[in-house]
Amino acid sequence: MMPAFTSEQDGFRQEVCKLLCEDAVSAEIAQSRRMPYGQESGLLDVHRRLGKLGWLAINWPERYGGSGATIVEKAILTEEMIRHGVPENVHSLGIDIVGNAIHLFGTPEQKERFLPSLARGEITANVLFSEPDVGSDLASLTTRAEPDGDGWRLYGRKIYNMKAQHSEFALCAARTSTGPVNFSGITLFLVPLQSLGTVIEPVWNLSEERFDLVTLDGIRVGREDVLGEVDDGWQVLGRVLPLERTGLDHSAKAERTLSALREHAPPGCEERLAQLETRVRAARLLAWRCITNLHEERPDEVHSATAKWYTSETAKEVSLAAVELLGPWALLDARDPEALAEGVFDAAFREAPGLTLAQGSSEIMLFFIATSKLGLPS
Repeated sequence: MMPAFTSEQDGFRQEVCKLLCEDAVSAEIAQSRRMPYGQESGLLDVHRRLGKLGWLAINWPERYGGSGATIVEKAILTEEMIRHGVPENVHSLGIDIVGNAIHLFGTPEQKERFLPSLARGEITANVLFSEPDVGSDLASLTTRAEPDGDGWRLYGRKIYNMKAQHSEFALCAARTSTGPVNFSGITLFLVPLQSLGTVIEPVWNLSEERFDLVTLDGIRVGREDVLGEVDDGWQVLGRVLPLERTGLDHSAKAERTLSALREHAPPGCEERLAQLETRVRAARLLAWRCITNLHEERPDEVHSATAKWYTSETAKEVSLAAVELLGPWALLDARDPEALAEGVFDAAFREAPGLTLAQGSSEIMLFFIATSKLGLPS
């Protein structure tokens, strides 16, 4: 089974593939994955080329740098970028999560202020949700916004923020009031990161891309920096998180790893490869059903949680299977001239544990599914 696309959408996919297969683009992608340890790329020339074509945020109106297409075309672009090895987090965070949140809930001034530059690949953005003692349970966050005249000053620490060192601003969840219900009193702010009042420190990890600890030490924000309504950020989060939890990025990563594994697997692995193929195809179908739900403006939080759980666990299983079948050779990274598939297996193996934690851990997703859909007691 495969998702169904129109002839125009198939044609768009072919155009994207043609661009991403150009020698200059392939060389830039390869170079970005061979940077010295401790360094990594931000926005690449290929992001700016896609932005110039109106493709990077293709589902946004032309006035904001898009092409007025749908989220389906945007998902096609994201899927192909991952399949071709383009480091995707710097654009998926900025466009698919923060940019789309602004597109949905921003004021006209906020849209003009941020969206065109994001869509052109000139700047990128980040998400400041998780905290050192608060992971998937965002209702328990402690970062506070203290009143300061007609604005607020933010105090708190946000952790596991990918690519924060490359981001110009971030979507930050902070508490503006307290009450008996944790979900209330949360406000979302658009916070400048390259300014006094923020400190960005690396959190070294096994994956290809760096995480950061961001300390907010009294940075001032005004009413013009609030996304949505004050104290009503949980309602906005309820619409933003399904955008993040389609599972499309995870299913595409699983596909890429499995494709390379087919080429390098030793004889006698046919049954194992077939099992993995079944899981990867199922993961892709779940992800595309999420995209369809969003396209038809009927987001389903339970299905989003299901897709996020299954696709991330599948990507993890494929990466572990690659090391199991290929042995130590799979753990040579892209900087080693003898690496298999230009280090795809090593990168996938190191990233795998984080996939089941980011965007909501597998345990939280299963708990949500069980209590929300199956009616099991919490």
